[in-house]
Amino acid sequence: MAAAMRIVLGLLTFVTIGMIIGALFQLALIRRLEDSYGTEFPSFTRLHKTRNFGNLQLSRGYWPNDKEAETLRIGYIKPEIISWSPRIIVLHNFLSTEECDYLRAIAKPRLQISTVVDAKTGKGIKSDVRTSSGMFLSPEERKYPMIQAIEKRISVYSQVPVENGELIQVLRYEKNQFYRPHHDYFSDTFNLKRGGQRVATILMYLSDNVEGGETYFPRASSGECSCGGRMVKGLCVKPLKGDAVLFWSMGLDGQSDPDSIHGGCEVLGGEKWSATKWMRQRTIS
Repeated sequence: MAAAMRIVLGLLTFVTIGMIIGALFQLALIRRLEDSYGTEFPSFTRLHKTRNFGNLQLSRGYWPNDKEAETLRIGYIKPEIISWSPRIIVLHNFLSTEECDYLRAIAKPRLQISTVVDAKTGKGIKSDVRTSSGMFLSPEERKYPMIQAIEKRISVYSQVPVENGELIQVLRYEKNQFYRPHHDYFSDTFNLKRGGQRVATILMYLSDNVEGGETYFPRASSGECSCGGRMVKGLCVKPLKGDAVLFWSMGLDGQSDPDSIHGGCEVLGGEKWSATKWMRQRTIS
């Protein structure tokens, strides 16, 4: 009887140990799957197996042999179509925190009062329609690895070639500053000589904790939204750090879309930082 009990206890112990080992293997497998398919993908903050990106570093901990996945932030960006007419997509998590901070750091020492395009001459002029400050990245800065990665990502999600894009503009809106509703497509012939008409625009938000400062599309919806603390008719997008708004200034018929009119609502608190890239019909000469 005692011998039988010892055998039973031995079997139970063996089975229990086997179950524990099996559970550990299963947990390890789940962890590997999570690491491969996106619970943390692609982290720009961990600095193991890194590659230099300007003054920052980009992690190669996931898909270590797939640089495309790193550059495009596959599995991390979440597109949300918010309007079909005009065509507007919010790209959540489009930029990493480091990319946002990098663009702000480049721009801050060189900010100047923003201008608008004069319809008669095609040149930039100061106007009370736009009260922000800003700067354009230089052609040399466009060659920086981090800027190249951002521009490639913009090209893939907009389906517009990189060479059709204007230089990225970084903007800062302080309290009480705004940009009245306007169109991004040109009304003059001067600017059409270099790359043709503007096809699409992407606005990338670079700062958090902004009160007001929404991007406002008056003709994108028959509903109402909050724009700088006021209820207005249309569609408003709240600026969230890392998110981007992609919209088209031309319709599917190739004509300029008047419904793409948009503006920057008044900032009520904090600072709104954003980066804008306009895309043209042809390569910009």
